[in-house]
Amino acid sequence: MGKNLKEAMKMLEDSQRRTEEENGKKPLSGDIPGPLQGSGQDMVSILQLVQNLMHGDEDEEPQSTRIQNIGEQGHISLLGHSLGAYISTLDKEKLRKLTTRILSDTTLWLCRIFRYENGCAYFHEEEREGLAKICRLAIHSRYEDFVVDGFNVLYNRKPVIYLSAAARPGLGQYLCNQLGLPFPCLCRVPCNTVFGSQHQMDVAFLEKLIKDDIERGKLPLLLVANAGTAAVGHTDKIGRLKELCEQYGIWLHVEGVNLATLALGYVSSSVLAATKCDSMTLTPGPWLGLPAVPAVTLYKHDDPALTLVSGLTSNKPADKLRALPLWLSLQYLGLDGIVERIKHACQLSQRLQESLKKVNHIKILVEDELSSPVVVFRFFQELPGSDPGLNAIPVPSAAPSAVGRERHSCDALNRWLGEQLKQLVPVSGLTVMDLEVEGTCVRFSPLMTAAVLGMRGEDVDQLVACIQSKLPVLTCTLQLREEFKQEVEATAGLLYVDDPNWPGIGVVRYEHANDDKSSLKLDPEGEKIHAGLLKKLNELESDLTFKMGPEYKSMKSCIYIGMASDDIDVSELVETIAVTAREIEENSRLLENMTEVVRKGIQEAQVQLQKANEERLLEEGVLRQIPVVGSVLNWFSPVQASQKGRTFNLTAGSLESTEHTYVYKVQGSGVTPPQTPTGTRVKQRLPGQKPFKRSLRGSDAISETSSVSHIEDLEKVEQLSGGQEASEANSPERHPGAPAPLEAEPPGALQDGAQGLQHDRPQVEEPESLR
Repeated sequence: MGKNLKEAMKMLEDSQRRTEEENGKKPLSGDIPGPLQGSGQDMVSILQLVQNLMHGDEDEEPQSTRIQNIGEQGHISLLGHSLGAYISTLDKEKLRKLTTRILSDTTLWLCRIFRYENGCAYFHEEEREGLAKICRLAIHSRYEDFVVDGFNVLYNRKPVIYLSAAARPGLGQYLCNQLGLPFPCLCRVPCNTVFGSQHQMDVAFLEKLIKDDIERGKLPLLLVANAGTAAVGHTDKIGRLKELCEQYGIWLHVEGVNLATLALGYVSSSVLAATKCDSMTLTPGPWLGLPAVPAVTLYKHDDPALTLVSGLTSNKPADKLRALPLWLSLQYLGLDGIVERIKHACQLSQRLQESLKKVNHIKILVEDELSSPVVVFRFFQELPGSDPGLNAIPVPSAAPSAVGRERHSCDALNRWLGEQLKQLVPVSGLTVMDLEVEGTCVRFSPLMTAAVLGMRGEDVDQLVACIQSKLPVLTCTLQLREEFKQEVEATAGLLYVDDPNWPGIGVVRYEHANDDKSSLKLDPEGEKIHAGLLKKLNELESDLTFKMGPEYKSMKSCIYIGMASDDIDVSELVETIAVTAREIEENSRLLENMTEVVRKGIQEAQVQLQKANEERLLEEGVLRQIPVVGSVLNWFSPVQASQKGRTFNLTAGSLESTEHTYVYKVQGSGVTPPQTPTGTRVKQRLPGQKPFKRSLRGSDAISETSSVSHIEDLEKVEQLSGGQEASEANSPERHPGAPAPLEAEPPGALQDGAQGLQHDRPQVEEPESLR
């Protein structure tokens, strides 16, 4: 059986698809005939189908990881499921003895490893299912007539289940749904607000809640404590909570990732107190890197009848066989292997914690004890007037609006940092989460990921190096945000969009002439302008990244500016955006009006040419229109008629006669097209300098051998440009209607008047300047 399973897993993990030459027949597609069509399939074909369904189309997801490398201990765990199905075919007596032996051995080993003496075990697939069974056991223990009277007993004295405010989301709702209790039976206990950790249960406030519930005629039933909260891994004061539960007869249940440290030689006092609780839930699968291993709830109770009614024990062999994968895995790993894996995960968290203490602008959220295997950190920027030793807590004199903007900005940057680190170091298993007080943070929990992903100490060093490489980008971006906002607000035509979820420098929107500021609907004209603006900005080949998307809380298009990795000239950036958007708007408006102007010009030219033809007929007379008579009359008395046509000036939008062109053999000067709008100031860049970079003059970035020559070249260019501007300013101004000299006109200006509507067939041609 093990050999067949190994061969099947090897086939499923193989990344090479069999070709037609290898198997000698048509390659298998994604679908094979089902059991209702044709004959049955062999095992190889069925496994090939499973492989296709598991991996899907590799062309669509080229970066998706294939089946994880579970190793030999994973194969042992998977063998347990197949072996359990095989064992279930034995006769009842052998099956009963074997399942009882497996269940008792696994329970004993787990109680010895995690220091929970004289306990019983319940194995379950859903992690929260064990707690629901414990709640049923507590109800049956405290309500003696519950089996007979049922809901009437609960109605006369309502039970209360106490949960910490730092408990995992959805736990209370799950318990109420499984037990059939109303939501008022849940009581959420707040965490400490003044003393101690902000993620630990407030014991004094819990005692007050218990006394109030007793006075109201309620029954305090069960308390769920945390040995490692779901968010930051903090441990409640389980010793004091146990004393409080014994005083009021409350069942104490403990869960959390820190319970894994009970297998180590040194355990903190707060976690060690969990061994005295009434029940606890363990998740050895993620801790040891074992796939398809059930969770375990250890509990202490002397009445087997109540445990049977609650569902914690069962007489069915199939329920007892749930422990078989864990029974095989524990024997394969041994005590040394179990302790080594848990100890390795704790060492990884301690290594990361010690390394992050030496990194500036990184705040670590840890409790007082150093034994927690969870590290939660976040990027922060010291505010003006704050003490660096207090982790950048703003002073009371700071404006609340400024503190709120700083909080939202840091949250967006931490979210970006977490996503970047997950891509750079995928074996780290980082997660990004939002905390109520601290904001967005990054969590590192090697106990839940290191054994599965195979993380080592070198990966922790790589993670720290990646964090240090991203810090300059984060600090520079955060410093430029306020300057960018001020520049945008001071620039006409631009609107600053406050998007708290964008981690870049900022978001800006160009307000065109027809923009309805009060409307939040999609603006097609604005979307067209922003699409052209995005294309122009990406063509500049700067270090900044630009993207277009809908505005925050509306459907209008905006330009999102990404992270800044170096000192950026924000004023030049904003000015370039404004000028480029204005050019795109004017060009689009000119092109939109061009069709209408040309159509009207053609109609007017046709009318004028028709009138000119009628006038020519009146001047020549009727006889000249007769074919033979007209030719003889024109030979004796030719008509001296000038060629009259029309030329259409696209720049001026007017019709002009071509008589001047045929008489003087030269085209009219027309109207000089307006100059393309440019920025108010043009920045001269050094050779190789990218757009939006601040000038390197006076900085240490220029070497001693090349800085002088580069600065002299830059000064010469500025002097030449300044001299040309001065000469243009001193030249006499021309009258708007005066003709310009021939050599001063643009190349397209001389052709502007002559190309157009001539004779009976009007012709229109765009000037070169508009092309």
